[in-house]
Amino acid sequence: MPIRLGTTSLPVHRYLALWGVVIVVFAIQDWIAGHVHGQHWSWFTHLRWSAIQWGTWAALAPLVFRLGARYPLLSEARWVGLGRHILLSFGITSAAMAIGALVSTFFEPSGFFEQLAYFIAQHFAIGLLTYWALLAIQQALHYHAEKSRRELESARLATELAQSRLVALKSQLQPHFLFNTLHAIITLLDEDKLSAEDMLLRLSELLRAFLEDYDGQEIQLRQELDLLELYLGIQRTRFKDRLTTRTYIAPDALDCAVPSLILQPLVENAVRHGIGQRVGSDVIEIEARRDGDSLLLEVRNRNSVLEAGDSKAAGHGIGMANTRLRLRELYGDAAEVRLDITWPEGVACRVRLPFREMENAEDAPEFNTGLAAP
Repeated sequence: MPIRLGTTSLPVHRYLALWGVVIVVFAIQDWIAGHVHGQHWSWFTHLRWSAIQWGTWAALAPLVFRLGARYPLLSEARWVGLGRHILLSFGITSAAMAIGALVSTFFEPSGFFEQLAYFIAQHFAIGLLTYWALLAIQQALHYHAEKSRRELESARLATELAQSRLVALKSQLQPHFLFNTLHAIITLLDEDKLSAEDMLLRLSELLRAFLEDYDGQEIQLRQELDLLELYLGIQRTRFKDRLTTRTYIAPDALDCAVPSLILQPLVENAVRHGIGQRVGSDVIEIEARRDGDSLLLEVRNRNSVLEAGDSKAAGHGIGMANTRLRLRELYGDAAEVRLDITWPEGVACRVRLPFREMENAEDAPEFNTGLAAP
């Protein structure tokens, strides 16, 4: 059964061993002092005296800790608590003297009051110091435990706040994408009803995948590519022969964990700032590969440029801003995203993530897209 010392508990054998060390140390000190002054008492006698004195405080220490927890010195009412502990220190020390004197009567020829006078004369000041030392230890342990509790609470709140931010950022993507896709479908209704119907079917499959019962922020890259293929199918239907898509995925990257919907807004940006604004055809390329401890994701298009002063081209639209914020919340400084110009024309969005494979199959959701991974 452990010994409770405020918010701390110690096994009985450790508690007794701790006080045993105190008893032996003071017994050695008394034995040396006695020999210096010509008092040749036996070692066992000094050990017995020390055991009575400090064994009493070993029994009273849990009480001191409870009093320290009840009347803390670090609270707003510290002066009231200090006054109470001054009175309590005298009371507890007097009790320790009385207990020590009572126990000594079983080993000494003198009576209780003689022993009590001896204990008060010899040990009362040390007893007061012992009370305040125990109280200081209790307050320090309490302060440390309270500090640890607050740090854990702060970390929990920070985690919940980050999770809430991630959920909000993730929830922004779906309405944004849905609005753009529905706008494209409305545009096609008067021009090509069959293509519009095909886009609606793909959109329904994509929305079904979005609404899967999965609240995690990360999925396997292969699942992310399934979702992306549904989106690319919609865009290929929209732009027909003007749009070509290519994927270059390293096999060892397919099981890597990536933020869900990390690629779709990047591809959407590439489409909008490329073929969506410029005449001619375009090629969208998606690449994923491992680079040491990092996973490199790259989305390139061949029909757009980065222009100074163009805030959207500079990556400040919803998709890029959202991606940057999500990566910062999930990985801190371990992830980065940037835009680069490609030769002879085009823009590449490059994302670097920590490489981490999903630990088991349960970590990754199953999306019923009907499409195989690229």
